[in-house]
Amino acid sequence: QKLFQNHLAIIFESSWRTGEVPADWRRANVVPIFKKGKKDNPNNYRPVSLTSIPGKILEKIIKEVVCEQLETNAVIANSQHGFTKNKSCQTNLISFFDRVTSWVDTGNAVDVAYLDFSKAFDKIPHDLLANKLVKCGLDKTKIRWICNWLSERTQRVLTNVSSLSWKEVTSGVSQGSVLGPVLFNIFINNLDEGLEGTIIKFADDTKLGGIDNTPEDRSRIQNDLDRLERWAETNKMKFNRDKCKILHFGRKNGMQRYRMGDAWFDSSVCEKDLGVLVDNKLNMSQQCDMAAKKANGILACINRGIASRSREVMLPLNSALVRPPLEYCVQFWALQLKGDVDKLESVQRRVTKMIKGLEKKPYEERLNMPSSLSRSS
Repeated sequence: QKLFQNHLAIIFESSWRTGEVPADWRRANVVPIFKKGKKDNPNNYRPVSLTSIPGKILEKIIKEVVCEQLETNAVIANSQHGFTKNKSCQTNLISFFDRVTSWVDTGNAVDVAYLDFSKAFDKIPHDLLANKLVKCGLDKTKIRWICNWLSERTQRVLTNVSSLSWKEVTSGVSQGSVLGPVLFNIFINNLDEGLEGTIIKFADDTKLGGIDNTPEDRSRIQNDLDRLERWAETNKMKFNRDKCKILHFGRKNGMQRYRMGDAWFDSSVCEKDLGVLVDNKLNMSQQCDMAAKKANGILACINRGIASRSREVMLPLNSALVRPPLEYCVQFWALQLKGDVDKLESVQRRVTKMIKGLEKKPYEERLNMPSSLSRSS
């Protein structure tokens, strides 16, 4: 093992010094991961690249060096919450909707555009990315290695039954690579420039919000959308206009229509925002229903598939599988209505009742039992 590590260190040092990335590290087996919708539609799959493990180890080393320099020089805009230190889906939602709710609470009408890039990670032009690497202050050694890592890449699609032939990759950063998300953040970093509204990003998931009280306010939002469209054209990217939606908040909202290019956006009453359902009344009941439904579905699988009902089995299963959908970004969608609280409480009632020895005890007593569900949380 030590001999292997020494040989690997020699290869890493040589690759970094010469800027040459071994050809095997630039090959990827692409596995389609189903997202949602109809399974016979290729657009409903996310392509994830499986690449060389030693190559990924060196990617991680280089990523840490690049990220350290980006943080030191404060390169990445504060609006980016994806693949960024100390930020997450939760910080994205809280920081954006804190502003939206403050606007609505003071009587304003607010419009939020949910924007969707088409195949964002796959369409990044390598030449434009190289220019942006220079502008963000990376030195020649890092840029040379990254450009070599991006060049002459090949990939093939693997399915359960077959594999296709190798094809050259002429654009994009690999989904599934270690370095790809950092490079994407660098590429999309100047998306904010010149905008008057509030924009926030999680990688390519983008929201643009602004007050919509007057014709001037609406014009500013439309001008921002026009600027974003020009940015996409300049950077050879494309918005999936069919998936771009507008959410209208506030009692006096005039339901203004907006467009990007010649395509008009549809208005929506509820959008799934980074896994959380947000409706135009800022009511979290739909999110509560979805979380409870997921948790109950998992409990049904446990009930059918796990024979043991001992605490030693049930409590870890609850912590690992049942609680995550109930707790995901819960600091953002914290419940206010008693009916919603009762829905989530009913999940915990069901879990405690499944534990051997607690089935016939009152709920309050089940919670107070040693090593019960409440003590594990």
